[in-house]
Amino acid sequence: MDYIWSPWRYRYVADDRQTLIVLRAEKNFIILNRYPYTSGHVMIVPYVHSADLGAISPEALAEMMFLAQRTQKALQQLYHPEGYNLGMNLGRAAGAGITGHLHLHVLPRWSGDSSFMTVIGETRMEPEELSTTYERLHKALS
Repeated sequence: MDYIWSPWRYRYVADDRQTLIVLRAEKNFIILNRYPYTSGHVMIVPYVHSADLGAISPEALAEMMFLAQRTQKALQQLYHPEGYNLGMNLGRAAGAGITGHLHLHVLPRWSGDSSFMTVIGETRMEPEELSTTYERLHKALS
């Protein structure tokens, strides 16, 4: 077998830390939300590119729920939230930010985590930088 070295192409290979991909599984990956509602807000995304839930295989959906369960356990150990939001927004009318690719949001919640800053000032206050959240969740899920 011959090898052709092309180091200039390396920039096209995704860096999981830079793109905030916390974990890669067989049919889905877990990624931090770049604009989180709370610290620890992740999305579980199937590799299959589809906006239609019916187009995702039963195996990928089962793995998605397994990863949601695993993520909830890690978030509980790391952040001790009082509750969780899990959900999907399918279609622009439903609030999907990425209309062509479905994903499952998993985010920890605390009483009072929505303050006047969010409601009136349209500004979120996050106590933890994404790089710190990445390190903590990546370690907990690996």
